[in-house]
Amino acid sequence: MSNDLRLGVNIDHVATLRNARGSAYPDPVRAAKLAEDAGADGITAHLREDRRHIKDDDIDALMAALTVPLNFEMAATYEMQAIALRHTPHAVCIVPEKREERTTEGGLEVAKDQNRMADYIAPLAEAGCRVSLFVAADEVQLDASKRVGAAVVELHTGAYCDYHYEGRFAERDAELDRLRDGAAFAQSLGLEVHAGHGLTFETVAPIAAIPAVKELNIGHFLIAESVFMGLAPAIHEMRRLMDAARA
Repeated sequence: MSNDLRLGVNIDHVATLRNARGSAYPDPVRAAKLAEDAGADGITAHLREDRRHIKDDDIDALMAALTVPLNFEMAATYEMQAIALRHTPHAVCIVPEKREERTTEGGLEVAKDQNRMADYIAPLAEAGCRVSLFVAADEVQLDASKRVGAAVVELHTGAYCDYHYEGRFAERDAELDRLRDGAAFAQSLGLEVHAGHGLTFETVAPIAAIPAVKELNIGHFLIAESVFMGLAPAIHEMRRLMDAARA
């Protein structure tokens, strides 16, 4: 397994499936442990304000069970800050969140909210959490992310993936160039660069090949693909594609 590019596996949608029936299964913690055994370098879980998939008890159980780092995704609310400060996970990734959205749409608006974001991030960083901001590959947002005290940025790859599956290849390639340029710019600022959202077997290689990117966070596709091939084989194949692209 390459140590140059890490794979974080998001297990949110195991909880989505569990919650559809209000049952105790499938257990997202069991999925996280399977992912860990299959070679995931970290586990991502997003505790949404409306608790639509991951629940508070899941975060408690993940913190107790995992030996790889937990990346705790959350909105920039004081309820979520308090939960993060109680658990002090390895990383917190702050994402935009709207109640009506199906999934995270777009990146954070950091540049217009710098004072609040700096105040919000400071206690998390002081507690030892690596703070990541989920942003578009835009120099204004990346520069603002550095100024407010983030250690990491996660570049939103959703538009690139959407363009690919819509057959809008010129726009896809332009977005890929934007991601490459944004990753290089963020790295030049001293930020660690991650990427994620919508990545699949078909779309992962060009993102994995970007030298500045150090981690990919992938969830929905891996959980969906596990229905057909199993979670461990899906992770192994994603890891293989990532490493081949890096090489």
